[in-house]
Amino acid sequence: MTTRPDNPFASLERLRDRLPAGESRAHIADTPAPRGPARAVVRLERKQRRGKEVTVIEKLGLAPAELATWCRELKHALGCGGAVEGDAIMLQGDLRQRVPAVLTARGVQRISVS
Repeated sequence: MTTRPDNPFASLERLRDRLPAGESRAHIADTPAPRGPARAVVRLERKQRRGKEVTVIEKLGLAPAELATWCRELKHALGCGGAVEGDAIMLQGDLRQRVPAVLTARGVQRISVS
């Protein structure tokens, strides 16, 4: 790559050789996939919510503290509101199309959408 003399980034290009070597891609690929619950049921609910749609994720079989963590991370990943009610996670809106991909990335093996 040739650098022009008036390029303000030319001095940075010369410093590139002094940078330490980063992690190899092989090391990153060796990390195992996250292990999550074996099963999840995703469904839409409108009852007793004045017509508002809520996506319910249940049958995860997680402890209450873990459910709260999962709820927070799902809300962040999907950009929605939500809460934990009993042993289920309630997310605002109809997210049945998007939730399975996020759950699969978190390690859930079997996802039923209804």
